Amino acid sequence: MKHSRWHVLPPAPDSYLANISGFSPLIAQLLYNRGLAEPSQIESFLTADGRLQGDPFLLPDMHQAVARLYQALLSGENIVIYGDFDADGITATALLVQGLTRLGGKVTPYIPHRLTEGYGLKTAALEKLRQQGASLVISVDCGITAVAEIKRAKKIGLDVIVTDHHTPLDVMPPATALINPKRADSAYPFSELTGAGVALKLLQAVLRSLGKEEQLEDQFDLAAVGTVADMSPLLGENRYLVKQGLRRLNSAPRLGIREMLTRAGLTAGQLDAESISWTLAPRLNAAGRLAHAMSSYNLLMTESPQEAQGLSIWLEQKNAERQKLTSRVLEKAREQVLAEGISPLLIASHQEFPPGVNGLVAGRLAEEFYHPAIVIKRGHEISSGSCRSIPEFNIIQALDQCRRLLSHYGGHSQAAGFTLLTKNLPQLQNTLRQIATSELEGVDLRARLNIDTETTLSNLGGDTFQTMQKLAPFGRGNPVPTFLSRGVETVSCRSMGSKGEHLRLKVRQNSKVWDAVGFRCGDFISDVTPTIDMVYNLELDRWQGAETLRLNILDFVPANQ
Repeated sequence: MKHSRWHVLPPAPDSYLANISGFSPLIAQLLYNRGLAEPSQIESFLTADGRLQGDPFLLPDMHQAVARLYQALLSGENIVIYGDFDADGITATALLVQGLTRLGGKVTPYIPHRLTEGYGLKTAALEKLRQQGASLVISVDCGITAVAEIKRAKKIGLDVIVTDHHTPLDVMPPATALINPKRADSAYPFSELTGAGVALKLLQAVLRSLGKEEQLEDQFDLAAVGTVADMSPLLGENRYLVKQGLRRLNSAPRLGIREMLTRAGLTAGQLDAESISWTLAPRLNAAGRLAHAMSSYNLLMTESPQEAQGLSIWLEQKNAERQKLTSRVLEKAREQVLAEGISPLLIASHQEFPPGVNGLVAGRLAEEFYHPAIVIKRGHEISSGSCRSIPEFNIIQALDQCRRLLSHYGGHSQAAGFTLLTKNLPQLQNTLRQIATSELEGVDLRARLNIDTETTLSNLGGDTFQTMQKLAPFGRGNPVPTFLSRGVETVSCRSMGSKGEHLRLKVRQNSKVWDAVGFRCGDFISDVTPTIDMVYNLELDRWQGAETLRLNILDFVPANQ
């Protein structure tokens, strides 16, 4: 682990502070940092109501999709929702199956097996679905790059509507409709919807056409889980989707989610975006990583208490297995990276690396070393890789430059995946390393820690924390407010965790003593001096029914360094 680059955001100008009223200078600074220039923007951001929604018919091909879907509903066609095996894909699948079934549709789900089929639309699966009587497939969270597969589907009389949010290629599949806010010709005002978000917009368009849009309310919980799980920016329409979804999750969680929360020791009523990130999403993902994602889908859809209980217990066990497996693979991948020497692009590969956790391991490597990282399952003939990157390096653009070597690839600037012939692997690794070396030359490869403002601990008392919660839900694009305090006295410090990987401190400033924790800061224990400068968040620690405010330390250095 390395210390971060600290970047204190510019102070709000006096003219800005004078233009808004009713907020303390600290809260006003937080609003300014989030790009909210006008009082009307602030009001819209804080209320996060339906005004943030876009018209679904502004999405490309939405009219064609609704017309084809309406035809399928009227004539009783067999409709298949073809999803991805991650939490975004699972929730998007459940959302459309449930929503369209309520309209009388004959709808079934199909989620491919991560290990035996891989990501995205597959020709073999589409042919099988056609043989079983399907005439319309709606993809969710996948399909935008499936040119050959959709050509084949068209030949065998299978219509495909693609709903996706991944980056399109130059060549588009010949689908009946391609609904994707990232299309170059999209007129939709918000491009950062997830797979579940795009699926919700399709359902909204259908329901609006039928005068039944009120039925959409039941699906916001699924859209919220998918949006947070896929780490999409919690700005614009995503704020509305997540806020509405959290309201539903807290007031009336569906049976399967309630059982998941019980197993995890959480209760409805106190859930926030972090509850999705750290509790619901990992458990939903665990099924697809180690077995079949249909188990997570079934848990979301079941109305049987017995089935919900059994599936939630099974998922809890799978998640524990996933955690152990991730730790083992991370240890091996880390050893390999260190043995080869830290290069601009970290690559670890092995025949026994399981695809189900390789993305998690790549993410851990990228976080620890602050370098883009690829973890590869090397097979005899076919290999597959999971990529995680840093803001300074666009991994999907790098893969695009290597597309002649790849069988399939897709993803985002910060997360992607690919498959290729193993014989092409050495050339791919060399080319990607050359690209990374060129693009990252001269770049300071330390994580940049954006800090909202420098303040003293005494400024954070009173109702400051409660007021800050009005900016929630927090996540990517709207991070938890981050502060810098200098010259803080260290009252006590000890390591925490089985390997001493965390720190627990008591700190004091202006006679006020605060509890603090520094997760994954154990390597920095030698930097703990009588006074420190520290960067931190405020968080509510709930323990044995009591709630106390504490500091979550993100980084620190000896004072006056």
